[in-house]
Amino acid sequence: MVLADARTDGAEALRKRLKLDKVSVEKVNGSDSKAVKKLLANADIVVNSLPWEFMDEVQNLAASTGTDYVDFCLTVQALKDFAPIDKMCRDAGITAITATGLEPGISNVLARHAANKLDEPEEIHIIDGDNGVIPGVDYFSTWSPVDWIEETTIPAAVFRNGEIKYIPPLHEKEIYDFPPPLGPLPVYKTVHDETFLLPRHIKGIRNADFRIGIDDNFAAAAKMLRKLGMHSRELVDVKGVKVRPLDVVAATFPRPTEIAGKIKGIGGTVVEVIGKKDGRKTKVRLWTFVSHEWAYERCGSNGTGYLVGTGGAVPTEMLVDGEVKEKGLIVPEQLDTRSFISRLESKGLKVNEEITRI
Repeated sequence: MVLADARTDGAEALRKRLKLDKVSVEKVNGSDSKAVKKLLANADIVVNSLPWEFMDEVQNLAASTGTDYVDFCLTVQALKDFAPIDKMCRDAGITAITATGLEPGISNVLARHAANKLDEPEEIHIIDGDNGVIPGVDYFSTWSPVDWIEETTIPAAVFRNGEIKYIPPLHEKEIYDFPPPLGPLPVYKTVHDETFLLPRHIKGIRNADFRIGIDDNFAAAAKMLRKLGMHSRELVDVKGVKVRPLDVVAATFPRPTEIAGKIKGIGGTVVEVIGKKDGRKTKVRLWTFVSHEWAYERCGSNGTGYLVGTGGAVPTEMLVDGEVKEKGLIVPEQLDTRSFISRLESKGLKVNEEITRI
């Protein structure tokens, strides 16, 4: 196994924790196509955890080198049209599993699993909740600060009556009653891959959305950042230096790796699929939670990192073990849900289920 990154400190720390002779570290810049292609030429599978703007290029390079591929979000190309990417991967003879992780990823598999329990699934809701806190720190992100700022400052996508629509950022607040031990938390709709993927791959869905827990203080801060234009990716001149406002704001956040052992609380995902079973309206709710403290003790990560990483590791294992044989572009909804959930639970992520008539 080769761990590659432009900054190798995190990869080196992981290599030391694993204590395996077969794990090595290479310094490779993800924006250097030649270096990435050289790396992939000797690999059987590449797990691409670069930011979304690098997804297209690495996926194309994997096809050119005949390397099976796994990533954590939809590429820009795939979001627009699956068919050309699917054909590229089939022609290259590779399996490319896209949009793995937690959300998308685990959430999509749980949605498929829940939909399979209904005769006519009609709507799907993904709700992310987290009550994590760090004493003395008001604002932080358990994942990517850049992604978190963008997600809370751009229009939210919702699938309503069979169509994708957009609503203003942080526009629709509600209090969602998460299963214990989380309980009620404020949530908002945001843009997420699931809103585009689920209706495309689960027949009969007319409504779908993604909601995430955001406390009132950060919601107010995100709205102010948007009003000031501090969420922009456009370069501005600051005393002769070109910077993106988004990068400046993100740089004020602590790096997730720096705070992993300081977060106290629980996070996870809830999936609700509503439809008909035996002629009656029924809701199937699945969820999985993990404590940040447990995740840190287990692997030196926060709970979000463990959920996302495990959500990518499981389909990679399924690919290595020969459970995923199809060539082309594969989404989580196409994976064997029982095998996926069994593997999740073997890694400490219990999946809970609740079925109610409504």
